[in-house]
This record gives sequence, C-alpha cells and structure tokens, in this order.
Amino acid sequence: MDEPAGGKAELSWTNVAIGLGFILFDVGVSTVFRLGVGVSLLVAALRCIGQLAVVATLLQQVFDNKNPWLVALIAFILNFLGTFETVVNKSPRRFRYMFPAVLIAMLGSTIPISILGARFAMSVDPFWTPIQYIPIVGMLCGATISGIVVAVSDILKELVENRDKTEIYLAFGASRTEACRPIVIQALKVALTPPINNMSVLGIIAIPGMMTGAILGGSSVHQAAKLQMIIMFMITASTTLASVFTTFAAISVTVDDQHRIRGDRIEVNGKSWFNIINWDLKKSVAYMSQVFRWKSKDEGLDGTPDERQRLLA
Repeated sequence: MDEPAGGKAELSWTNVAIGLGFILFDVGVSTVFRLGVGVSLLVAALRCIGQLAVVATLLQQVFDNKNPWLVALIAFILNFLGTFETVVNKSPRRFRYMFPAVLIAMLGSTIPISILGARFAMSVDPFWTPIQYIPIVGMLCGATISGIVVAVSDILKELVENRDKTEIYLAFGASRTEACRPIVIQALKVALTPPINNMSVLGIIAIPGMMTGAILGGSSVHQAAKLQMIIMFMITASTTLASVFTTFAAISVTVDDQHRIRGDRIEVNGKSWFNIINWDLKKSVAYMSQVFRWKSKDEGLDGTPDERQRLLA
C-alpha cells in the first residue's frame, strides 16, 4: 500500500478484501448461533461493493464535467431509487398510490433543503457544485427513507390491527381528521425519534461518519464538526417534511372523504403491489392531486355523488 504525501493512505481492493473479513466474522456468528442471516450478510456486502464501485465511477465523471443538469439528474435518480427502496423493499404494508406519494415527499424535502443548506448554511457557490451537493442529497435521501418507513408503517399498523378504535371515533361522528389525529401524532413522534436521538449523542458517545470522513479527508476538526452540525440539522428537517407529507397522504387514501376506513387500499408486503404493467402513472397523479384538493360536500374522490347526498330533492 502506497503512502502518498500528506499522510493519507491510498486504499486498494486488497484493503477492501481485508475489510470484508469483518463480514465473514459476522457470517460465522450467524452460523454458530443459527441466526439464518449469513447469506443475507454476504449478499448485502457484495451489493455494497458493487453499488459503491459503480457510483464512484459515475460520480467521478460528474465531478469532472461539472454540469448542473447531470447533477440534477443524479439527484432525481437518488430520490427515485430511494422511493423504490422505501415502497418495495422496506415497507411491510403499503397504501394505494404510495409510490407517487413517497416520490413527491422525497423530492419535496431533499431538494429544497439541500439547495438552501448548501447555498446558505454551507456557503457553497454555486450550490450545485457536484463534489458537495451530490453527497448532501445522498445523505438526506438515506435518512428520509427511514423516517417515511417508520411513519407509514406505524399508521397502517394502527389502521389494520387497531381498526376498531378508529372506527368508534368515526361512528360517533368524528371526522377522519379528528379520528386519526392520535395516530398521526404517534407516527410522527416515532419517525422523528431517531434524528433526535442521533443529535443527542453526537460528539459525546459517537463520532459521526460525516465528521470522520471530513477529518480523514484532511479538513480541520473544527470545520468537520461544524459541517456535521449543519448536515444533522438538514437531515432532521428533511425527515420531518417527508414524514409529514407521507403521513397525511396515507391517512387521506386509507380513510376516505366519506369517513370510512378503506382496508382495500392497504396491502401487505406479500402482494405484488408494484406491478409496473398495471401501474397507471396518470391515474396515480390525478388521484394524489384530488386527495389534497378541496372538494364539494356532494362529491367523492372519484367524482361520484357523496353517499350522504339526499336521494329526493
């Protein structure tokens, strides 16, 4: 292994292979205790190697070109892949039209916050400087995924397993907003707990990865600490925005404007929800726009007359 000037070691694939030994240790533990996660660990490690190698190659080209449109494309791809991972692989339950809702939430939280944070909090000019903006978007996407999954899973779990409690409120005349308010509050609390805990222990119990990477990259400790502070604040804001949007989207879809819990719009992980052939993008976008649009009291989401409309004039 070469030792270039400045004391920074040049890592090779041999170093990566040595690091892979830690995963083999975990596989051994899984085998001894019969945990059954050995194959999953190996697959995840190989995916990690392959994905990071491809990303490093692509990002190097983007960094060299310094094209804002390429940066925008990479940011969109990160959000799209994050949405796919959230809906398809991470969520134990899903609601109808969850994919467009999560995609809008991801784009509407990570992009504005990354732009404002990079330009004003981090004083990056222009804000889309690839070597700084793309890693910021990547970190925001990774943290936002966790918040969305936790919030949506908690809401759908309550509507499925504790459905009677919500239906009692609805039966006594509560609107869907009033009946679902405790569920929404609890889901958002659970979603925001990890960022709060992370900020609480940073610097005292744990040195975060962003700060460690900046120090290893040659930045001063004080600059690395300030950078980590800004990143954590941005992550918390992005997680909050995305969690709030997806929470209200989930409630709006699963509890319709007739104040009924729609169990047919909640699907479990075992079902083939994400069928691209049957997924109608135009219909999904139209539905999501109707969810958050004010409707007349005599009209439902699908344009049909409200059930409470009088039959006789």
